[in-house]
Amino acid sequence: MSAMINKENILETIRMIQDENLDIRTITMAISLFDCADPDGPRARQKIRNKILTLAGHLVAVGQEIESEFGIPIVNKRIAVTPISLIAGATSEDNYVEFARTLDLAAKEVGVDFIGGFSALVHKGLTKGDRILIDSLPAALAATDVVCSSINVGTTRAGLNMTVIKDMGHIIKEISRLTADKNSIGCAKLTVFANAVEDNPFMAGAFTGIGEPECAINVGISGPGVIRAAVEKARGETFDVLADTIKRMAFKITRVGQLVAQEASQRLQVSSGIVDLSLAPTPRPGDSIANILEEMGLESCGTHGTTAALALLTDSIKKGGLMACSHAGGLSGAFIPVSEDAGMVEAVKKGSISIDKLEAMTSVCSVGLDMILIPGDTPAETISAIIADEAAIGMINSKTTSVRIIPVYGKKAGDEVEYGGLLGKATVMSVNPFSSKEFIQRSGRIPAPIHSFRN
Repeated sequence: MSAMINKENILETIRMIQDENLDIRTITMAISLFDCADPDGPRARQKIRNKILTLAGHLVAVGQEIESEFGIPIVNKRIAVTPISLIAGATSEDNYVEFARTLDLAAKEVGVDFIGGFSALVHKGLTKGDRILIDSLPAALAATDVVCSSINVGTTRAGLNMTVIKDMGHIIKEISRLTADKNSIGCAKLTVFANAVEDNPFMAGAFTGIGEPECAINVGISGPGVIRAAVEKARGETFDVLADTIKRMAFKITRVGQLVAQEASQRLQVSSGIVDLSLAPTPRPGDSIANILEEMGLESCGTHGTTAALALLTDSIKKGGLMACSHAGGLSGAFIPVSEDAGMVEAVKKGSISIDKLEAMTSVCSVGLDMILIPGDTPAETISAIIADEAAIGMINSKTTSVRIIPVYGKKAGDEVEYGGLLGKATVMSVNPFSSKEFIQRSGRIPAPIHSFRN
């Protein structure tokens, strides 16, 4: 009987890979760069390059070995490093673009798809290094191809740094301008967080926190197509049955992620980190979070009931996945990136989903407003206000939220923009036309909520 069960499990996994787009979205090597700090900038950059090449030199090859041996597609191989503001801050340099170029070149040398960690943690204030890194962002993201950045502007315990949030609106606008020839793609490599986590394997927000080991493998699973197929089988059943069906399938998906995590860490001889339980969609038909929600009984994603459906999905994924892995972490839940989800793209075209509805949905999913395209002439203060709203949801609800927004230079609401690959394509969405300028110009900090004072 045991052998039969194992055989059935293997056949089911093969079917999920072939018919339902099951894959591992990423194996991400987290590398601490603290021992690379040096007062001399060129020497620090050389240390960074050497460490990345030494530790990640076999990452891509090992990923390909695991793919071949187990028949499990691994879409991306990535690296996340210590926030560069903490390392470059030891130098006397007043611009960190060369640090970004070093990361870009090292990532290309080892063959990974992206490298994250051109980042700063500024939820309570800025150091000299933080300020320089933020000011360097437009030039750095315009000058590099695979470097990703994240800025943490708030936490539940610290409140929101509204001064930096105000600045980020202008920074994003400048990145849009500098990468206008590529539909402002530089903005797709920047995420603004509240309650950022230290072990996130997904881009653009991945970095390695100060509590993390010297080097570790973190894995991000995927599988919206598999979950949709399971939900389809539960059509007409009660919510209790639906939730249980999703939990059972999430367990099976996560076991695949746990296997990949163990194999990769053993073969690379580094620590095994976490498995991120997030469902990550792609532009491929049938690989959509929006389609899962519609399969639950919604005519179109974004209609009334969408937030409740997403809450059920996110909670069930976490409950099923937690039992299937040694250490869950990262963001864990369901991503709703608009351009990367064919169902979301269609919902925007039909007018059933708006930025306001997406914001409501982020209160129950694992992250925030992701890959949202807006008109290029959107005021910087409006972008800052969108970030502030999303960060406030994270702060009040003690959860991670983020904004990855692209004011597409020269484009207006209704225009369609295509990026290709995992970034997909999307329609430029309209924003509220009324001004937030006076609110944003107040600067300072929004205090932490009363429920944050726990010890």
